Amino acid sequence: MNPRFRISCDAEVRLPWEHHAHDQSVHGYTRADWERTADRLLLAVRPYASPRHGRIDLPGPRPSWSGPLSDGLEGYARTWLLAALRTAGARGEDPHGFLGRYAEGLAAGTSEPAGSPDAWPLIADVPQAIVESASIALGLRLTRPWLWDTLDDATRQRAADWLLPALDAPPVNNNWWFFGLTVAGFLQDAGIETDRARKTIDRALAHVEDWYLGDGWYSDGPNRSFDHYNAWAMHFYPVLHAHLAGDRDLLDRYGPRLHRQLDDYSRMFGADGAPMPFGRSLIYRFAAAAAPWLGALTGHTPLTPGATRRLASGTLRHFLDHGATDRDGLLTLGWHRPYEPMLQTYSGPASPYWASKGFLGLLMPPDHPVWTADEEPLPAETADAVTVLGPTGMLLQSTAADGLVRLHNHGSNHVGDEEDPGYARFAYSTRTGPTHGSAARDNHFALLSDDGEPTARLTADPLGPAASAHTPLPGIRVVSATLAHGRAEVRAHLVTGAPEGTPVRQTGWATGDDGTLTAQLHPVHGYGDGVRELPGGDTMFDETSRLLAVDGATTGPRSLFVALASLTGEADPAPVETLAGIRVQSPHEIHVTWHDGTTAVLRLPEE
Repeated sequence: MNPRFRISCDAEVRLPWEHHAHDQSVHGYTRADWERTADRLLLAVRPYASPRHGRIDLPGPRPSWSGPLSDGLEGYARTWLLAALRTAGARGEDPHGFLGRYAEGLAAGTSEPAGSPDAWPLIADVPQAIVESASIALGLRLTRPWLWDTLDDATRQRAADWLLPALDAPPVNNNWWFFGLTVAGFLQDAGIETDRARKTIDRALAHVEDWYLGDGWYSDGPNRSFDHYNAWAMHFYPVLHAHLAGDRDLLDRYGPRLHRQLDDYSRMFGADGAPMPFGRSLIYRFAAAAAPWLGALTGHTPLTPGATRRLASGTLRHFLDHGATDRDGLLTLGWHRPYEPMLQTYSGPASPYWASKGFLGLLMPPDHPVWTADEEPLPAETADAVTVLGPTGMLLQSTAADGLVRLHNHGSNHVGDEEDPGYARFAYSTRTGPTHGSAARDNHFALLSDDGEPTARLTADPLGPAASAHTPLPGIRVVSATLAHGRAEVRAHLVTGAPEGTPVRQTGWATGDDGTLTAQLHPVHGYGDGVRELPGGDTMFDETSRLLAVDGATTGPRSLFVALASLTGEADPAPVETLAGIRVQSPHEIHVTWHDGTTAVLRLPEE
């Protein structure tokens, strides 16, 4: 049992791991375990509720940029979604009185005057309230027979009046379009402003359609931003809305997209249940389980019921076993532990409770196959694989011997003018990094200034599967490509336009000191013979880390740099240089013979 966890609430709740004997290959969580975990999380926040439960003001290192009032609303909305999934899945059974508390909070939040400890900020005044309105509305939609239909007319009117401004166009041009859609879906079901709600749904779906690029992948906005939001935001809201509305036409359009996404998505989880820590908003943790549950709920999934539960339960267990909750049972702002460098400005103390989406599986009854079938292994456990992720430019590499999954990024970008560690690295894995702050950047290729400062990679312009380009300095272009096989990675970079003699540096994986992972890096072409070690600092996995680096210098108008890299959990792995023989045919063509005798050609696209 996690020694950092204790219950601080007014009811006794047994923890899932207190009554199961697990081994490393079976996650073992039953539906009852999920219910107990939901109860535990909900009961733990009760001491932080306002007098009439309109807000839940959780402790934290700092408020979000929207301020404490918004953060308290967030505490209500996101835990309410969890309570709604818990009680709707139990067909209204509510042994802990969640519905009554949240019903009183709804009444208080929408009626108390400004300045009251229970009052909610208005959507017109605080944009973040649009986000929270979606969780409130979805919870009301799921529990309508047991909560909404029991409220008096005045309370329902005030709640509707508070929600209606969410139907307007959102101020942020990304997945925020789905928040208005979600509110509209509830209002339409409840018979409130149905024409306006219909128009909001149609407008949101039409707008986001431009971001669907095929093979199950959306960009989260017009900026080629691909990350976990694809599964549990871009797919989650339209598919769940279509399911709840019984809209067969919409489900026939969006369901197959979810099915295709899950084929890739299921490969992005390590054998230990860890999702890929890539992108932003990683503090939502086991929200990653929402999409697999949704596929099973709607019948749009390539996963068997046993594989669905294995993926979802593995993710939940991964975070519970690694201390995602503090001594009082509250979800912390971090990954395995509190980790401030990975927070966004919009992250507040209650933000992690969007993990509530991960409990979507509770909508399926106890006799559903996802709860009764035997668990089945995930792709990362069955065979080594290299998978191109549709139109994203990204490549997945997994190895069955250690259950590790690595993602090579040649196509996903973050909005902004600064390098974001969550997007800018060439590679990520389910068990490492990235580094932050002033520490050396892991999995990075850079030109170095006279004082040793590395250039940034602000965008990845895709040039095909696992190939991209970026412009680190005016007039200088770097074309990069990755080839993977087993645990081996060939990393190639072609630099054009740099003055002769410009120093360059390639870094590898950032690993901790516990000895469970081995990172290797070997210079092949363009670099000197030496490999040096750099401090990587604190990461979301390790309080201290280190990474390897190789150095070289440009030799003309076009300079090619090639290295072999590896990250493995195997004991005593062979040196990475034994895994492949490499012959540089030209600056744009590299021939590789892998250790098993198979061959491949890595081509760096021409300008």
